[in-house]
Amino acid sequence: MRGWRRGTGVEPPAPHSRRIVDTYAMSASLPPQDRPAAPSRAPLPRGAWIRRSLIPAALRGWRRHGPQALAALLALLCGAVQIAPQYEPLRLAITGLSEHGAEAISRLADLAAFPHVVIGAGLVLMSVGLLLSARVAWVLSLLLGLLSAGLALWAAHRPDAMFVLATLLVVELLVYSRHFARSSLAASSLFALLGIGSMLIYGVLGSLWFGAGYQPPIHSLPTALYYAVETMSTVGYGDIVPRTVQARMFSVSMIVIGISVFATTLSVVIGPVMSGSLRRALEGRMQREKRKDHYVIIGTSNLAFAMWKELRSRGVPVTAIVSAGHPSPYPEDADVVVGDATRDEILEQAGVPQAKAVLTLRDDDAENAFAVLAVKELAPGVRTIAGVNDPRHLNKIRRVQPDLLFAPQLLGSEILARDLFDEPIDNDTVHKLLFARD
Repeated sequence: MRGWRRGTGVEPPAPHSRRIVDTYAMSASLPPQDRPAAPSRAPLPRGAWIRRSLIPAALRGWRRHGPQALAALLALLCGAVQIAPQYEPLRLAITGLSEHGAEAISRLADLAAFPHVVIGAGLVLMSVGLLLSARVAWVLSLLLGLLSAGLALWAAHRPDAMFVLATLLVVELLVYSRHFARSSLAASSLFALLGIGSMLIYGVLGSLWFGAGYQPPIHSLPTALYYAVETMSTVGYGDIVPRTVQARMFSVSMIVIGISVFATTLSVVIGPVMSGSLRRALEGRMQREKRKDHYVIIGTSNLAFAMWKELRSRGVPVTAIVSAGHPSPYPEDADVVVGDATRDEILEQAGVPQAKAVLTLRDDDAENAFAVLAVKELAPGVRTIAGVNDPRHLNKIRRVQPDLLFAPQLLGSEILARDLFDEPIDNDTVHKLLFARD
C-alpha cells in the first residue's frame, strides 16, 4: 500500500480499516455539511454493562477481602449479642469494684452470664485480627465461636439467635480458612497477648464471683490472680479447693481455656520460629547428603558462571563456592556455598571429597593456586582443573600440580593465528592448547 514503508516496524492497516482511512481522506476536501459523520459506538444496555463491569469487579473484591470482612462482622455481632444484655450488671460490677473492693463481685448474683461477657469481649477483639487475615485471630475466633455456640445451646436448651450466629461464624471460618494465612510475628504476638490477657481477666473475675464456693474463700484480687494462674497452668497445688458445683465447673472451664490458649500461643508464635530453624537445618543436611558425584566450581568470574551454565544445561549437579562479601552471579535456586574455598570445612560442606572434579576459576591466579593446594590436601583423589588468567603465571601454577590447566588467552590467540595462516586445527591441537600442556 502506498505510504507504508517496509522495514519501519509499522504494520499496514487491515483492509477494512484502509477503506475507512480512504473515505475520510477523500471527505476532507468536501464542505463540512457534506462530510460523513464519524461512526459512533452504540451504548451498551444497562444489564450488559452491569454484567461486564460491576459483577466481575464485585467477585474480585469478594475473593480478596470478602471472607475476612464477613468473618469480622460475624465475630463482632456474636460478641455484641453476648455483651449487650449484661451491660448494666457489668457497669455495676466495675463501679462496685472501684468503690467497695473485690467483695463487690461476689454480691453480683444477677451476673449469670459472666462467661458470655468474657467470650463476647474476646470475639470483639478478634474481629480486628480477622479483618487483617491474622492466623492466630482465626484460631482464637474458632475456639471462642465453638464456646459461644455450646454456651448458647446449654443456656437456652434449644437453638437460638446466639447459637445460629456462632454456628455461622464457625462454618465461615472453616470454609474460608485459607484466607487467614497471615502469620507475621508481630500480629501473632499481639493477638496472642490479647488472648492471654482476656483469659486472665476471665479467671480473676470468675474466681472472685465464685469465691464463696472455694475453701478457703477467694475475696481478694491477689488471691484470685494466684488461683487463676495456678489453675490455667494446670499446676494445682491444692491449697485452694472448689467445693460447690458452680466453682468446680468454673475451674474446669479455666483449665480447658488455659490449655487451649497456651497451646495456640506456642504453636502460632513460637512454632514458626522453631520450624524455620529446623527446616533450614534439615535442608542444609539434606543438601550436603545430595552432594555426591557432582562438580564443584570455585569463583564468581565470568568464566565460572559460563561453565556453571554449561554444566547445568547438560543436567549434571554443580555446587559453586562463593567468597563472603562478593556478589554472586548464580541464581537463587543454585547450590551455592558461601565461604573461604581454602578452608577444609567449606570444602567438606561443598562435598569436595565426593566430587568428580573441582574447577578453580577465580579472577586471581594466586587464589586459584591456593584453592588447588587446599583441594589436593583434603581430597587427593579428586580431579582438579585450574584456570589461568595471565599466561605469565602458567609455569608457576604448574608447580601446584593440578590435573589440568585451562588458559583461555593462549587458546584463543593460537586458534586465531592458525586461522589467519590457514593452518590445520585438529582435536589433538585443540586439546593441547585448551589445557596448556607442554
